[in-house]
Amino acid sequence: MRTLYPREARIAIVVDNFSPHLTTKKCQRVDTWAAANNVEMAYTPTNSSWLNRIEAQFTALRYFTLDGTDHATHKEQGSMIRRYIIRRNRHADDRRLRAIVDRANVA
Repeated sequence: MRTLYPREARIAIVVDNFSPHLTTKKCQRVDTWAAANNVEMAYTPTNSSWLNRIEAQFTALRYFTLDGTDHATHKEQGSMIRRYIIRRNRHADDRRLRAIVDRANVA
């Protein structure tokens, strides 16, 4: 990601309270890399996943690919998720999808 923007442009990476993300607070290697690359690790407060805009996308993914299903294998489930992502990217203005994402963003 750093190579996509000029080095003088500060990049903030939003990190929620998922336990592996919290280890970045203690890991000197991550802190050293972030300081050297003009990157800020922005931690969301506990119980505030609504601040992380990607969470609404996961809500839509669960609604369209996982709710009410019983996939026989992980491969089958992965295929369903991949097909959803392809469709979602082709139809980003779909009214049903927008309604679910908007509802999740407000919550």
